[in-house]
Amino acid sequence: MNSIANIWNHPKTSAAGLLISVATVAGVLSQQGINLGHAGAGTIVTLAGALATALLGLLAKDPGSRDQGRTSAGQSTTPPSTATAKLGVWALIALLLPLPFLTGCSGVTVANDIVNWTPALQSAVATVDSTAALLAPADAPIFTAATIGFDAASNLLVAQAKAYLANLSAGTLAQIQTQVVTFQQQVNAALLQAAKIVDPASQKHALAAVQAVATIVGVLLSLVESISSKAAVAQMAAKSTIKQATVEPYLDPSQSAKVIAAHYNEPLALARNQIAKSEQIQLHAGF
Repeated sequence: MNSIANIWNHPKTSAAGLLISVATVAGVLSQQGINLGHAGAGTIVTLAGALATALLGLLAKDPGSRDQGRTSAGQSTTPPSTATAKLGVWALIALLLPLPFLTGCSGVTVANDIVNWTPALQSAVATVDSTAALLAPADAPIFTAATIGFDAASNLLVAQAKAYLANLSAGTLAQIQTQVVTFQQQVNAALLQAAKIVDPASQKHALAAVQAVATIVGVLLSLVESISSKAAVAQMAAKSTIKQATVEPYLDPSQSAKVIAAHYNEPLALARNQIAKSEQIQLHAGF
């Protein structure tokens, strides 16, 4: 009973100890190849370890850990950190629950998520269509030629996701696998073309517009990859001739994180972590 009382009376210390334990165990399990199941682009183990590390940083910056204050009579006062720390414990529990971007554990989940991304994807593609008007006259035709296939590619991918929802077969999944890689390659090619634009203002507009589409396509690729066999992922990666590392220098990580955080209504830091894990998985797979 004393142990339980100590946990409740000293929640910040207890939470820190728990987080250190989670991060340590997660590291050991990862080294041993134990993942406790896939979580979208990553694994349950890596997700738990990353969250534990991030929350440890938040605890370290907790204003409640400052030195004690003094009353007018010179007596010490205890800082009101207990309530904040206890709230942090409940926040930890909430953050460890399944998260949208990391729950691609079934075909239905993935297909639904692709369909749910439809408005954002269509909006991003529409922005690309209108961006040419913002570019210098010499740059607009090049940009238009590089992005002309975005509308058809996005519509086909969404249509295939809906077809997969209606018929969870290997054939419809194979169609989605092919289309998401095809779309990714179109976007990567467009990023390289946008990067060649000399005019600074035009290049900034072009890269930002294409990256919005690239971010969503990257999420969809991760989701599809999460329900694909190793052989299928290898085939997908083989079709990816423009590798992620090639276009990485032209991407703004903060822009991608904002898109994902807004879509899933989650903290920006968590979105950044998801992107980082997704990129690691895709690079390891050969994309």
